[in-house]
Amino acid sequence: MKRLLIANRGEIACRIIATARRMGIATIAVHSEADRGALHVARADEAVEIGPAPAPESYLRAEALLAAARRTGSDAVHPGYGFLSENAGFAEAVTGAGLVFVGPPAAAIRAMGSKAEAKALMARAGVPVLPGWHGAAETEEALRSAAAGVGYPLMLKAVAGGGGKGMRRVEGPDGLIAAHAAAAREAKAAFGDGAVMLERCLDRPRHVEMQIFADSHGGTVHLFERDCSLQRRHQKVIEEAPAPGLAPAVRERMAEAAIAAARAVGYVGAGTVEFLLEGADRFYFLEMNTRLQVEHPVTEAITGLDLVEWQIRIARGEPLPLPQAGIAARGHAIEARLYAETPARGFLPSTGRLTRLSFGSAPGLRIDAGVAEGDTITPYYDPMIAKLIVHGQTREEARTRLMAALDGTQIAGPRTNARFLARLLAHAGFAAGAVHTGLITDAGPDLTADPGPAGPAFAAAAALWLAFHSRADDPDADNRHTDEMAGFRVNLAPSILVRIEWNGAELPVTLEPDRAGGARISNIDGVSMGRLDRNGNGRFTLVLDGHARPAAIAQTPRGLQILIGGEEHEIGLPERRTRDENALAAEGSLTAPMPGRVLAVKVEPDRTVEAGDPLLVLEAMKMEHVIRAPHAGTVRAVHFVAGDQVKEGDQLVDLIALPSAAS
Repeated sequence: MKRLLIANRGEIACRIIATARRMGIATIAVHSEADRGALHVARADEAVEIGPAPAPESYLRAEALLAAARRTGSDAVHPGYGFLSENAGFAEAVTGAGLVFVGPPAAAIRAMGSKAEAKALMARAGVPVLPGWHGAAETEEALRSAAAGVGYPLMLKAVAGGGGKGMRRVEGPDGLIAAHAAAAREAKAAFGDGAVMLERCLDRPRHVEMQIFADSHGGTVHLFERDCSLQRRHQKVIEEAPAPGLAPAVRERMAEAAIAAARAVGYVGAGTVEFLLEGADRFYFLEMNTRLQVEHPVTEAITGLDLVEWQIRIARGEPLPLPQAGIAARGHAIEARLYAETPARGFLPSTGRLTRLSFGSAPGLRIDAGVAEGDTITPYYDPMIAKLIVHGQTREEARTRLMAALDGTQIAGPRTNARFLARLLAHAGFAAGAVHTGLITDAGPDLTADPGPAGPAFAAAAALWLAFHSRADDPDADNRHTDEMAGFRVNLAPSILVRIEWNGAELPVTLEPDRAGGARISNIDGVSMGRLDRNGNGRFTLVLDGHARPAAIAQTPRGLQILIGGEEHEIGLPERRTRDENALAAEGSLTAPMPGRVLAVKVEPDRTVEAGDPLLVLEAMKMEHVIRAPHAGTVRAVHFVAGDQVKEGDQLVDLIALPSAAS
């Protein structure tokens, strides 16, 4: 293996490139039109453009990937995770073209790729499985009958793929049909297969998985377990190894079941067997991921092994690098997934340019990132910014180190879940190791609430930016929030009046510039003198009454996103709000909460709806988001049709409240 094409993007592509380069293997990146300037493209030895931004037209086009491999003389293909990594047809096409597929045989992918068939196979192999229904419902009545047999609450799951896509929890019969349709659409969009199965829900289980490796010489080993119980929208956000409090006897039984699962399908390569753990010792097969996992770094941290190197060596036909007796776990590792999203708004994806991206520091910290400062988070792909992984001698040491790293992280541009992650790590349940899949839901607003009121420093930073930097950052803006007061006085600069929205109230602020580049500030309690020095790319040094600290400022549709230290707030600009929101949408309109594509329109003009009725379905970053009526009313207008792209803030629907709803 001398030339490796990486059929993926983002942080996993960067991760594979790093190991391949260390092993002396040339790397070829592929990219869409939207990723021309991406980090993985810059780090690879060569790069090939494979299509437009949408994944179905680029990263999911097997023929384009194979053409890129032929064009560059590649002799192997690494699929990463997601996209086509668990597509048996793609694996067959790669090997059929005479190339090495850095992954398991197509037959093993196919056997485990269908969750329904995999569960049946595992049951025959003696691996415990959850009760469920894996058939094909031809009618709504057949679906209701199958659900009744499984029992409520139940989980709808995409038969192909994972990552939380194509999954819906259903509490009772009333929501079954709509949830099934939504799960099927999401699964079809993400994996090309809309088949959905039904599975019994457990009450607050833990999600524990076993990392296994198998070679083509009959050897199979495990690299211990990971606990991935902390999830939002069925997607993992914090993972750790080893699983806290897992009894050695249970670990041993789980490892034996994972190895049995791998041998049952003739597995070769890296794989992860996932289980749901009920209570202290009852576990059930969930699925097998026939690829490298997003959370593989925590296993690398406790074992000291490079899992990508193992993948490559096994794909070259080598035996397992170590026997089971030679694999040991040391210490504890925790990984946090840093996403561009807004926890306070239901974890809606957030997009935009990363005007500031600076990670905190801590002993034992590793950062796997797929973007750099200045890059743009687009609506086309998963919104992950980076993974922060910390290793410590104990779980508590790893936890506190990761909290310190997150506290020191500064990101301006898109909204992120950094503060949410820090709160989650500080949660008493997590600190005690009492983790389960419902912990985030149970904690509720304690984890996702917006921060408290913005302090005077944020108001002063906004006023200084408006007065002295707004034209440089936005030369086309009309700057109506800045009014230079007429009339110069001898030897004195004019004063400048700016208007900001601070903690919900509009505030006029007067600044009197001095010859040192600062200004006397009036009307902000606790601040008298200030200066905002530009350091480039959205970064500044804020000096208030002689106290200097770093700051980052980015423009948003409603105002300014300001980061000072580890704290973040948005300061509104009244005229911008009026221009971009009030003038854009008449009273009663509904706007897009994020950029995306309209999947379905559920209403038409003149239709009367009740509060909570679905109006439209948006797709962003491979996930569906239902836009619902906030109150009863009559639809006056629908401004988009299925297939249209929308921007955040676009007016979607005009909804006139009924008299009873308006009162």
